[in-house]
Amino acid sequence: VQLQASGGGFVQAGGSLRLSCAASGRTFMMGWFRQAPGKERESVAVISRSGGSTYYADSVKGRFTISRDNGENTMYLQMNSLKPEDTAVYYCASSKKVVAGISPDEYAYDYWGQGTLVTVSS
Repeated sequence: VQLQASGGGFVQAGGSLRLSCAASGRTFMMGWFRQAPGKERESVAVISRSGGSTYYADSVKGRFTISRDNGENTMYLQMNSLKPEDTAVYYCASSKKVVAGISPDEYAYDYWGQGTLVTVSS
């Protein structure tokens, strides 16, 4: 399965962006991760295949919303009230099999997209 992330860009603090992750095939648990310059990659949000279970990092709770459309094999991340500290390369990822529950651990994911850059100015 190949993943293609898109939707990144330059936005002022307080603005919004919507990221998309298009998959070439069937996906299961999916997630968004990000890596800021000089920092380790961190999980942002995760969603189960059904969409019934989600996880958000504390830093984005109440501002970001993860969703998916299995008919279109696409996952989304709606990002509102963006802050300069949200600046990072955002990656989408997917597991290749059914898993119990959801996990923000990047080692639980088998397929990764190429990343899309989000820059938030102050």
